[in-house]
Amino acid sequence: MAPHICIARIGAAHGVRGQVRLWTFTDDPLSVTQYGPLSSKDGTRQFEVTHAREAKGHLVATLKGVMTRNDAERLNGTELYVAREQLPATEDDEYYHADLIGLAAQTTAGEPLGRVVAIHNFGAGDIIEIAPPAGASIMLPFSNAVVPTVDLAGGRVLIELPAEIEGDAPDAA
Repeated sequence: MAPHICIARIGAAHGVRGQVRLWTFTDDPLSVTQYGPLSSKDGTRQFEVTHAREAKGHLVATLKGVMTRNDAERLNGTELYVAREQLPATEDDEYYHADLIGLAAQTTAGEPLGRVVAIHNFGAGDIIEIAPPAGASIMLPFSNAVVPTVDLAGGRVLIELPAEIEGDAPDAA
């Protein structure tokens, strides 16, 4: 289990007083204000959200110590993390995306596909990225139809390959 979970990403500056667009990865976008200081991926920087309001698909946030547009622009793309123990516990059939990174990916027929390297969201829903032992990554929609089983205890996800790419799956070596 990942010790830190990415819960937000700082986007472009908003206005001239140091506000930023904040893209959250939580069920309740405003919950990022409740976790206390957030840290950068490497843990060297701390950020405190002092105010946030909802906008179209994101938050407009004020971060403690970020006073100017130039300060805000330098933070664009920074991911914000929180210690896992600060987040709500998951139910038996729930998980954080970070828990999936590194799991083995197999077809529902038991054929190995590779390892989960990322979960992306480009605006139209979650995408699971699988790196095979050789060749280009496979990117598939993350849905119950494509990913019917997540087995954290077994260290794997089962993938139901769409018919149009099933013949392109890597051969088991």
